[in-house]
Amino acid sequence: MTRIAHIKLDDGNLPPPTPEIEQERRVAMFDLMEHNTFALPDRDDKPVPAGPYHVGLSIKDKRLVFDVTTESHDKAAEFHLSLTPFRQVVKDYFQICKSYFDAVKTLPPSQIETIDMARRGIHNEGARILQERLEGKVTVDDDTARRLFTLVCVLHFGG
Repeated sequence: MTRIAHIKLDDGNLPPPTPEIEQERRVAMFDLMEHNTFALPDRDDKPVPAGPYHVGLSIKDKRLVFDVTTESHDKAAEFHLSLTPFRQVVKDYFQICKSYFDAVKTLPPSQIETIDMARRGIHNEGARILQERLEGKVTVDDDTARRLFTLVCVLHFGG
């Protein structure tokens, strides 16, 4: 029961996403619900409420907020992460995604593949940073970190 059963993005105050950003969001959320690992550690010798969990992701006061509840909506955890460590990798990720989306329209497959490899590398770096920032708060596997990083980028869009 160490998984996310439901995720909600607080993106109501953001500008409408581009079709590409919206597609990235849909894919990340679908994949996240299909398979994820999300385990809260015990704190102060107190057991944490059992999952699966509902997770709300938002940006408040320039901080990434994870609001975690049980399926019965009891508070399980809340943690706030500084966005500063993500700033450069998110910027790089948006730039490489733009290059990728443009390349798909005009470039040959070999060049698209090269850009996509760079895109995946930056995405992996963002997921690694997220896992580091979540250490001690929640344990996520690599795939879950990648999908959550995509959602962090969606929240950054226009913000």
